[in-house]
Parts: sequence; C-alpha cells; structure tokens
Amino acid sequence: MAHVSPDSATFTNALIHEQSPYLLQHAHNPVNWRAWSDATFELAKREDKPIFLSIGYATCHWCHVMERESFENVNTSDFINEHYIAIKVDREERPDIDAIYMSVCQALTGHGGWPLTIFMDADKKPFFAGTYFPPENHPNRPGFPYLLQHIENAWRTERSKIVESCEAIVEHLSAKKQTTNNAATPALTLPTDILHQTFSRYEQTFDPHYGGFGSQPKFPSPQNLLLLLRYHKRTGNTAPLAMVERTLRAMRKGGVFDQLGYGFHRYSTDREWLVPHFEKMLYDQAMMALACLETFQITRDEAYSRIAEEIFTYVLRDMTDANGGFYSAEDADSEGHEGKFYVWRSEEVRAVLGDGDGYLFAALYNFSDEGNFEDEATRERTGDNIPHLRLSLEDFATAHSIDADELRARISTMRERLFTHREKRVHPLKDDKILTDWNGLMIAAFAFGGRVLDNALYTQVAERALEFIQTKMFAKNEDGDMKRLLHRYRLGNDAIPAFLDDYAFVAWGAFELYQTTFSLKYLETTLFLCDEMLRLFANTEDGGFYFSAEDNESLIVRTQEAYDGAIPSGNSIAASVLARVGKLTSRTHYTDAAKRTIAHFAAHVQQHPTGFAQMLMAHDMLSGGVTQEIIIAGSTMDIATHEMLRCIADAYLPHAVMAFNHTPHSVKHFIEQAEYQTSANGAATAYFCENFTCKAPMTDVGEVRRALAEMA
Repeated sequence: MAHVSPDSATFTNALIHEQSPYLLQHAHNPVNWRAWSDATFELAKREDKPIFLSIGYATCHWCHVMERESFENVNTSDFINEHYIAIKVDREERPDIDAIYMSVCQALTGHGGWPLTIFMDADKKPFFAGTYFPPENHPNRPGFPYLLQHIENAWRTERSKIVESCEAIVEHLSAKKQTTNNAATPALTLPTDILHQTFSRYEQTFDPHYGGFGSQPKFPSPQNLLLLLRYHKRTGNTAPLAMVERTLRAMRKGGVFDQLGYGFHRYSTDREWLVPHFEKMLYDQAMMALACLETFQITRDEAYSRIAEEIFTYVLRDMTDANGGFYSAEDADSEGHEGKFYVWRSEEVRAVLGDGDGYLFAALYNFSDEGNFEDEATRERTGDNIPHLRLSLEDFATAHSIDADELRARISTMRERLFTHREKRVHPLKDDKILTDWNGLMIAAFAFGGRVLDNALYTQVAERALEFIQTKMFAKNEDGDMKRLLHRYRLGNDAIPAFLDDYAFVAWGAFELYQTTFSLKYLETTLFLCDEMLRLFANTEDGGFYFSAEDNESLIVRTQEAYDGAIPSGNSIAASVLARVGKLTSRTHYTDAAKRTIAHFAAHVQQHPTGFAQMLMAHDMLSGGVTQEIIIAGSTMDIATHEMLRCIADAYLPHAVMAFNHTPHSVKHFIEQAEYQTSANGAATAYFCENFTCKAPMTDVGEVRRALAEMA
C-alpha cells in the first residue's frame, strides 16, 4: 500500500463529535473511526467484521507517528474501512478499557505500550495484540498493511481458530482475576522484614552515579522515593535518604527537567537524565512535588523546596484551568518533531542574550556547537541542545570564581529572557481535558505544599481545585446533593462514571486539605468519598477494590489493580487513605478495609515489593506500631496555637495524623476523642497519642518541639 497523504479537510469521521483531544486529533483521518459504544459493537455484529481497536492518548509520541504513517494513508485507511470496524479509545478517558487490553498485550507479547493495537470480535473478545506497527515490514515486526491483510484473511478462512483464541484469552484473564482474588488467606500476611527486603531490592538496582533505578530508560517513580524516605524515618538508616537526594538532584540538573519553563518531562531515555521523552504529565508534577516536599521536611535543604515551587510555578502558569481544575498533559511534539519546542542552538541563545551572557549560559547549561540532541530519523547530531547542568550553580560559581548569589540572579534574568523568547515558538499540544484522579493528586500536592511551605496561595489553589471537582464533576440528585463522581471534564462537558482511582485520589487530596486547613468540610468530603469507595468498588468477599464500579459498563472482566506504574494504583492509595482516616476518626471499618486490601495483594507485594511502594506505605502506617494521633486544642486567635500547628507542619511525620480541636462540639462528630482532648484552662494544648495511649497534655511550645523530635 503506497503512502498517500490526505487533505485533512477532505475527511471527517464520527470522532468529530467527541470531547477527547486525542479522539479529535483523529477526527479528520480517512479511517472511518468510531467511538467505543454499544452501537459500534452492534454494527460489527451486523456486518460480521472484526474490530480494530487503537488505544492511545493525546500526548503520545508514537501514537502521532503511527497516525502519520498509517492512519493518514488513504490506501491503508480504505482497507481498514472495507474490512474492519475501527474504534479509537483515549486511554486517559477510559482507563478501564485500556487496563484490560493492555494486560492482553503484555500476556501475548511480553511487553506493552502505546499506541495499543488490538484486534477483537464484536463481543469485545481479543485475538491479537501489539503496540506500534511501522508502514513496512521489518525483520522483527510486521508492517501494518501486511498485518491488516493477514488478519482479514484469517477472519474469512480460519474463523474457528480465531474463536478458539478469543476464548483462550478471556479464560486466561478470568483465571488471572481468580488468582488475584484467591491471594488473601488468613495465614498470608506480609513478613515483618518486608521493608528491609524492599530496601535491599532498591540497593541492587540503584544507580550510585546518576541516581534513579536501573539503567535506561529511567522513570521518575516518585512513589519509590517516598517509600525510601519512610524507611529512613523508620530505621534511622541514612542510605535511603542519600538515594533520594542523589536522585532528586540529578533529575533537577538533567534535561528531564525543563530548565527554562520548569516541570518534569515524562522520563529519560538515557542513564544520565539528559535526553527526555519530552511530554509533561500532570501526575508526574504532583508526585514529584510531594517527594521534594517530604525531602525538604527531613533535610531542611531549600534545594528541594525550590524544586517543588518550580513545579507549582509551571502547573499554575500552564496547566491550570480558569475555573480551578488542572489540565492533563503537554505533548512531546511540535511541528511534527519531538522536543523541537525545548531545544536550542548556541547561536540562538547568543542572539537572545548577547555574546557575554550567551556564552555564560551555554557554558553553565552544557551547550556545544554540534549539540547533544539527535535527529529522530537520522540519529545524527544537528546542533540542537537540551539545557542541562553538570554542576550546581554554587559549584559552577566556585569553579569560575564568580559570586554565587550574583550568578544566581544573573542566570535568573537570562532564564526569563530565554523563556519569553521560547514562548513565541509553536507550542506542543496541550491536552486540556480535566481528569478527576490526576486532579486529586495535584490537590494533594498543593495542599501539602501549602502546609509545609506555609504558603497560603498553594492552599487556596488546592481548595479551588477541589471545589471545581465538587461543583463540576459530580452528577447531582434532584436535591442538588453530590450523587456520583464523574471521571472527565472538558469545555463544560462532564462524562464517564468515575473509577476507583478517581474516588481514592480525590479522597487523598481532600484529606491533605483537612490536614492543612483543619476545616471540617474537607474531612466530611474525605469520609463521603471513602464511604462511596467502599460501597461502589469493594470486593467484599476477598478484599481490595475493583477498578470499575459494579454498575459501570460491563467489560469482559472486572479487574483489580494494585501495581504502581507511572502513578500509584487506586488500591494502594485507597489503603493509604483508609488507614490514615481510620486512625484519625477511630472508625475501625476503614482500617479493617485497608488491612484487607493489603492482605489481598500480599502475595504479589512479597514477590515484587518495589512495584508496590504505595501499598507498602499503607502497610508501614498500619503495622509499624508507631502511628501517632496529634490533636492541638486551642483558640484560632492564640499565637501559641499557631506556633504548635507550625511546628507540626514543619516536622516530617509520615506515620501521624493530625487534628485541630478549636470547636469541640463540632469536631467530636468526626473525631470522638476531641470531646475530651480540649484546651487546658484556655491555653493552647497538644495531645500526642500512640496505640491508644496518650502522653500528658503539653501547653509549652518548646515541649511540643521536643516531643516531635523524639517521634520515631
């Protein structure tokens, strides 16, 4: 099939009526794409055609490549239209669909990724899976036109084999689900040394030179860093903290961090964090900010708080909707080339900054005339540079006999000028859909940042985003009360029943807001979401949570996911939130649900503990024997009260939950011990409790500081 490119204005398919930016990207392909719907599957049955399902997302580089090579090819598209029913799915809109068919791809091929290519029957049963396919045959990968012809021929001549394959794959998925459901037995609990085992695994894969784990590619995986910080806190071992610091500093200096506009790119293609995959995802910003903030709490090194503030600067500037929600992602590509928006030639920098500053900037950020970035097609250096640091500003200043403060101010001015110049370039696509789960993560990050950095703006941003979720992304009943959470919002359109991740992540965000503001409305929202999560998603027989609610669309299998990928799993966050809320409120059904979730996945956690970092954080909270409940009682007008609250916000307390008892009559409805833990003779009073035992009340701020320092 020779490549024939269409005029995009010539073709319009059914995706033109969708809201997803990814689906709209394909609305003018000559492929007769349809959205996932009952009507589409009924059409496939009527016409007795196989279904070609393509799953991707708006900022997916290889999705763009396959679109240009195959879906814009008129001959290829004509063949698809004649012999297949073609369905496009945005994996970020329908993660339930993506999870099922990605597991099929991984089972059949040993790997996964996007674009995800699935061939299946009208009953949604797959019989072939893969990822990207080139336009021509390669030694280890068939060309997409050949694949289309081969499968079409098999559909006509070997239908019985395809039916057998479908049934075998569905049986495998069902068996896998059953194995997971049978994972929890009364005798199967995590060993007492599971955290030591996990740290040993991290030691084996840690890169001592550049930080991170493994060789290449390297992903941020901030949940691993968060678990290492807790292990440091639990044991006093300084090695895990050193791992975290090494990783964060190396990432901040590398090309994986946008040195001009801030924010982290998706991952590094090399060991040194130099050449990134340039897309930016909201969830990476949220999780990396949390890791930096916790590291700052431990070390008090402003290098880490500064990274968090830079991330927040990027999100507020480029990823925040006018109504308060957060956008999903920014693409890696612009003008058809990955990274073009972000790279620089030395002469361009000098043209913007002048020779003096231009040479200084190029020296600091390691520019060269041949460049450090290769052309994707030719793999040759083209003179383009990714700004990155090999030395910190302080070390560079020392090496070049420059005053460090003067250099920082000078570089800040240069950065602003280059950033302003870069803004004139063609920007990568912004995926402006608002996803409930990713917004929950960002709410948690901003709320935590507001608390740790004593920054009222960050707290207000988190509050406004949660208000957006509550007003825009809940289906309401006739009385206007919140009824069911929805997953996606874009341009005034809210849709798709929410998944476990949506409820769990927003519950986390709401709880962090309560821990920051101590406003009871946020604790009430947390409890509502936890209750709904238990009602809609809990596996009441075996433990844990299903990804989809029982009344969501019926797919070929109802999955339970706990593995932490690019973001923590919904089960892991659910267990973490339920553990914390249960400890604070003394409502044992929450902590029981968290324990059952951990037990349910215990076999998988023990087998590959570094893949379940967030689950192990929940386990650490529940099993370590040192969970603390801290209540400060006093007047909001009392300076001593604020000093005590500030002491707690400054301290690294991963095993503690906090409350502010300023209105005992109201607080006791949520936290029963608040009825008794009240202000002593009108003075600010701190209560530190652990495992149902409380220390004597403290009314001296210095005593509170000492008690915090002694906490394990």
